[in-house]
Amino acid sequence: MSVTKEAVLKALATVDDPDLKKDLVTLNMIRDLEVDDDKISFSVVLTTPACPLKEMIKNDCLKAVSAVAGEDFPIEINMTSEVTSTRLDTTPLLPNVKNIIAVASGKGGVGKSTVTANLAVALAQSGAKVGVIDADIFGPSLPTMFNCEHEQPSIVKKGDKNLIVPIEQYGVKVISIGFLTPSDNAVVWRGPMASSALKQFIGDADWGALDYLLIDLPPGTSDIHLTLVQTVPVTGAIIVTTPQKVALADATKGLAMFKQPQINVPVLGVVENMAYFTPEELPDNKYYIFGQDGGRKLAEKFDLPLLGQIPVVQNIRESGDNGYPVVLKDNITAQSFKTLAQTLAQQVAIRNSSLLKTKKVEVNI
Repeated sequence: MSVTKEAVLKALATVDDPDLKKDLVTLNMIRDLEVDDDKISFSVVLTTPACPLKEMIKNDCLKAVSAVAGEDFPIEINMTSEVTSTRLDTTPLLPNVKNIIAVASGKGGVGKSTVTANLAVALAQSGAKVGVIDADIFGPSLPTMFNCEHEQPSIVKKGDKNLIVPIEQYGVKVISIGFLTPSDNAVVWRGPMASSALKQFIGDADWGALDYLLIDLPPGTSDIHLTLVQTVPVTGAIIVTTPQKVALADATKGLAMFKQPQINVPVLGVVENMAYFTPEELPDNKYYIFGQDGGRKLAEKFDLPLLGQIPVVQNIRESGDNGYPVVLKDNITAQSFKTLAQTLAQQVAIRNSSLLKTKKVEVNI
């Protein structure tokens, strides 16, 4: 029995993307379909290389096509990805950056920069092109976390403009004020100067093509936050908190800022850092030293996804100090960050499929 392309496409139209709730054919995720006498081959183009459902989707496709071609007929499926974006094509800044993700907290000391660094590396490990802007102008920590605090970015001339070349480490492009000022000097600037530095990191840097650009914001709701949303279209924000009440109160304020009608940046979800303590010698034990499920309750209150719960282990501190992100190791915390990267990528794809295009915020505050 000969099988036609139409029959294969009809079979694949019964396979849904679990996140986007539509079939793969309608979503134009089936590409390069070839039907020969001795083989059927096609590509499935996922919305992110960090898709956690990759194997499930592949198996569903194999099952659907085998039903019309026969169980023993050779089927070759190439699983690839093309990160989605809703950023307006006319934006003059960062035109080749598909998604800009703000990482915010509201309170200092909750591990926001640790989450940003490890999340960025985890996304890069999945095959995505990733960059990070350290927008905490007065307390930059990403140079240390990426083990490049003594590096200085070079300058490249493109057209009539000199551009800063981000430092690349662990597959991630990074820019921070920490590269441009002595590490033992305080940055004593008024708000407008800090905002100007952020604008330079955005508009005067050679970022190239990126799937995700993470912005590590300072604590609170300040000039930097408003400058970001007024300068570029932000795809969405994630809120980092710890379980205890005082952190949740400040995280709620940070979350509320993005939800204000005049700002209206989609909140992609909540990350609960320091969710529990696990001794390395007792990896199955959990001790809730800062309280339990505070981040989960915050997410439920605002009807948001809980993107991940990151445990406290000793080597996460050591990794930050040594400049070797813990996600590069093989332990429970590394797996938590890899899962977080997958979950965030899912939420970005869902956001891009279901919400309006991103545009700059027009707000006077």
